[in-house]
Amino acid sequence: MTAARLSPRARDDLLSAMRWIAKDSPASAMALRDAIAAAARRIATHHDIGVLRSELADGPYRFLALTGFPYLLVYNADRKPPLILRILHGARDLPELLTQD
Repeated sequence: MTAARLSPRARDDLLSAMRWIAKDSPASAMALRDAIAAAARRIATHHDIGVLRSELADGPYRFLALTGFPYLLVYNADRKPPLILRILHGARDLPELLTQD
């Protein structure tokens, strides 16, 4: 089964989140990785599964809340395969993070 791809920035986001979580629970860090892999497969199959958030991003960008974790996957649904651009903690300043290079 194909999966959505991770951009280099999303890969960095994932590694940072895993390192942070692994300080307290290596098993939870691995569960995060597995949850993101499962979400990437769902996004590839159902491109429109995420919601549009026009207050955060214009265009084909959708947001998918990660089941079991307080993270959002930001992805371009128009790409084939879809491209996950960022993996962001929901408590962070999303508008600020999304305007960074």
